Amino acid sequence: MAEKKKLTRAERLEKEKEANLKHWMEQDEILFKHREEAYNIGGEKQLERLAKQNKSSVRVLISDLIDPGTEFFEVGLDAGYNIGQVKLYGGEIYESEKRGHIPGAGLVTGVGTIHGKDCMIFANENRYAAGTYFPITLKKHMRAQAIAERCELPCVYIADSGGINLPLQLGCFADDGHFGTMFYNMCRMSAKGIKQYTLSTGGNTAGGAYIVYLASESIMIEKMAYAFLAGPPMVKSAIGETVSMEDLGGAYVHTQHSGGCDHFVRSQAEGIQKLRDIIEFEPSQKLYTERRKTVEPKFDFKEMMRNNPVNTYHGIDIKETIKCIADDSYFHEYKPTYGPGRGTSIIAGKMWLKGIPVGVIASSGNGVIYIDAARKAIEWMIRCGNSNLPVLYLQGSPGYMIGKDEEWNGIGKYGSDMVRTTSVLNVPKLQYVIGPDHGAANYGMCGRAFKPVFCFTNMRGRTTVMSGETAGFIVESVRRKNIIAKGQEVNEEEMGAFRQMMRDRYDAEGHPFLTGSLLFHDGVIAFSESRDKLARALELSLRVAPQRTDWGDLKV
Repeated sequence: MAEKKKLTRAERLEKEKEANLKHWMEQDEILFKHREEAYNIGGEKQLERLAKQNKSSVRVLISDLIDPGTEFFEVGLDAGYNIGQVKLYGGEIYESEKRGHIPGAGLVTGVGTIHGKDCMIFANENRYAAGTYFPITLKKHMRAQAIAERCELPCVYIADSGGINLPLQLGCFADDGHFGTMFYNMCRMSAKGIKQYTLSTGGNTAGGAYIVYLASESIMIEKMAYAFLAGPPMVKSAIGETVSMEDLGGAYVHTQHSGGCDHFVRSQAEGIQKLRDIIEFEPSQKLYTERRKTVEPKFDFKEMMRNNPVNTYHGIDIKETIKCIADDSYFHEYKPTYGPGRGTSIIAGKMWLKGIPVGVIASSGNGVIYIDAARKAIEWMIRCGNSNLPVLYLQGSPGYMIGKDEEWNGIGKYGSDMVRTTSVLNVPKLQYVIGPDHGAANYGMCGRAFKPVFCFTNMRGRTTVMSGETAGFIVESVRRKNIIAKGQEVNEEEMGAFRQMMRDRYDAEGHPFLTGSLLFHDGVIAFSESRDKLARALELSLRVAPQRTDWGDLKV
């Protein structure tokens, strides 16, 4: 029998890279398929229903609204998927009402360009539960409003909603962040000069009617759009009056009599054109940076895939990713030789991204943040803040280094100052999760709680308090101690099964689809999209001038 040829190190590495490429190509195909359900919610049956009402789907309306040849920059697409399986945010009640799976959370949100102006668009998905609001729908709506306010983007509402989904009212009505906050946000943005425009394409009942009434300018469609504080059944019940929807709150009522709406149109197409006519008067938007000519990278996204190990916890040379994102694959690294082996778990520097200069803080190697790496990150954030340079965090860190030596030498102090610097850094910040995203590293690397303008992940990202392996070890250790303390014998087979259960549970809870379902990020980005999506997010973030940073009580 012939002896099998032993692969050289170079051959072995090439084989691993090809396996990586194949795996991430397959994962991105899963991602694209995952999106299709939100794009085509309800399938042909719902399209046929809308056609009978002379309506187009909201995604067609958005396509007609934005400038030809431009792309809709969607945020929050992953919200609501299988949300009933998650105990957080009322999972059980979703299940009891048979609403445990709400692709897209029943709302489409994202930035579209209209007459050259970037606008945040909100469109009720009338193909699902009459466009009503669930708790996750509200969270998605508020997130899009927060982005719009942060970037000072005009807001466009394509409104067709039955208001709060009544069986789930407990999670929708009375608290801060519930239904009323939509209207509070509209009023506050309007007062700041951020215009609010509404096209009503269907029913807007109870609180939903305020989307029409509170707009800077609103449009209603004849015999298609309605707005009233209470619909005909409630009017009949409350005061005994019988009235049709059209006579109670149709387009002619609010444009000719109540004054609650400003423009009367006869079709969706006419309404879309009227919206475009209104927004044409919006002032041109600035880009608060000096943009240079875009130069494509020397390496494409497939090279990025090749250099990202299949196992999320295997080390990564982040420069192999950066060279596929940066203009001309050029990266100006800060302190490249500082702290050999301990300072290199974070790479810092700057690059151009489609002509826009941006600072970078990036996890590398195994991503564990040592004292030297934290110091470097702090210094670089201070330099970016003082230079008004936006920062992109490429997060793939499982946490800060632990142990006696680290604690004695100040890992807590430097780690907390990294968290403080991230918190107060007053330039546009973006986070892109590309690997493990655990514990305090999520904080120091600008996780959702630290208010990045946009927060994305790819299919390699895993966001949990720690890895399943670590969590399993900790809980198992406690279990073992308790069993031994009771004088009982440890069943190793049961312990092995428990360890695997914890690994599986944490992997599932940290998966981009689940974290996206709960809106822990703004979307899962495919490798092939990473450069374009990040550049667009950076551009939107710079619609507002960076502000001066007050660094607070840094201890560095």
